[in-house]
Amino acid sequence: MSLASHLDELKRKHGDIEREIDEALLHPSVDDLEIANLKRRKLALKDEIEKLRIQPTTH
Repeated sequence: MSLASHLDELKRKHGDIEREIDEALLHPSVDDLEIANLKRRKLALKDEIEKLRIQPTTH
């Protein structure tokens, strides 16, 4: 998998999680822990995207 396609996949997953969070926030019955876990996963994806974005410029 090329770097560009890997970044595209990570961005897609990031967007999917963002939509899951938005959906979960609309339902008061959703557990706060579940929302926190989604936010943690979203942040991890964002960190990985940024790491991959700057990686080619450092080599």
